[in-house]
Amino acid sequence: MRPVPPGPLTHLWALAPTLVHLNHGSFGACPVAVLASQTRLREQLEAEPTGFFLEVCPPLWQRALDTLARFLNASVEGLAFLPNATAGVNTVLRSLPLQAGDEVLVLDQAYQACRNAVDAVCARAGAQVKVVALPFPPAGPDDIVERVLALAGPRTRLAMLDTVTSPTALRLPFERLTAELQARGVDVLLDAAHGPGIVLLDLAALNAAYVTGNCHKWLYGPKGSAFLHVRADRRHAMRPLVVSHAHSAPLVGDRRFRAEFDWPGTQDPTPWLCIPAAIEHMASCVDGGWPAILANGAAMARKTRDLLADTLALDVRVPDEMLAAMVTVPLPARADPGPRSVMEPDPLVRELSTHWGIRAMVFDWPAHRARYLRVSLAPYNTLDEVRYLAECLVNALHQR
Repeated sequence: MRPVPPGPLTHLWALAPTLVHLNHGSFGACPVAVLASQTRLREQLEAEPTGFFLEVCPPLWQRALDTLARFLNASVEGLAFLPNATAGVNTVLRSLPLQAGDEVLVLDQAYQACRNAVDAVCARAGAQVKVVALPFPPAGPDDIVERVLALAGPRTRLAMLDTVTSPTALRLPFERLTAELQARGVDVLLDAAHGPGIVLLDLAALNAAYVTGNCHKWLYGPKGSAFLHVRADRRHAMRPLVVSHAHSAPLVGDRRFRAEFDWPGTQDPTPWLCIPAAIEHMASCVDGGWPAILANGAAMARKTRDLLADTLALDVRVPDEMLAAMVTVPLPARADPGPRSVMEPDPLVRELSTHWGIRAMVFDWPAHRARYLRVSLAPYNTLDEVRYLAECLVNALHQR
């Protein structure tokens, strides 16, 4: 029995009906209609593989590129499909000609997998990783901008920034940061894993050297759909992680970029081919389309922040302008968090699921010596679900 009624849009997803799903940000959830489109494409592929790859797929692939480029206001020539944003970050880092003494700027709230990639590449090149310590919660966007710019120096070659930080769910002032850093000659790699569909992304206006983002989270596409966008003046140096057929082809410029990234080898292309279906479907399901989805998500995050802060008696809150469909609040730290693998969550995650039927994410964050609860607010969520979570948290924390 579900503890609270489902939201009016919940039927559009195949989510388990007995659970309260408040963790969309971790893995996403694809609507039933989009999954049906993917199933039809997979059936076509398996019925006639040769015809699908050689004749059916190319125009659908181009349509997916064109549709996503319009959604992001991006150059289609610089857009490549990848399985996830972590692959995008690795692709950029592995293509950079870093040298000993160069610096790469990262945030202490960067996604750990991407921070690991920076550490590994810099260690190999003899470059230095400079870590910007961000407060949580910050006083406001100006505080973030000042701290990042203060660490950018003459040897800084790249700054990896987030649109929305993963552990702390802060909507960063990435537009201002990108403009300021690149005016100083520092290329920006924007990690937009939480980007398309949760914040407005205008890549032409942003003009970042590199942007990578997921389509399986807030664009509601199938798992395995993500992109990398590379500015025109940086494409010549960009190489995919997989060296394949096009590496030896006599191609130059954008033709080489397109050929190298579009065919790394045989793979299931249907996650990317379904990006247009996901964008169009979600726009048709919510009054006001995508602008309303973004605005509703931010409004729900503000209400969730206040409800959790009031219920848990928290005296710190993330500023309104730094929220976008996710919100993080601090929890009492565990006495002995102990080492755990990346796929072994905080015990409270399982407790919330087992005892109260709630799926939400809890992080131990060693850099802050803190423990965070992150709540994701998709269109299928309601404030009643958040209220139920708050009540269960009081019980769970009181028992400890």
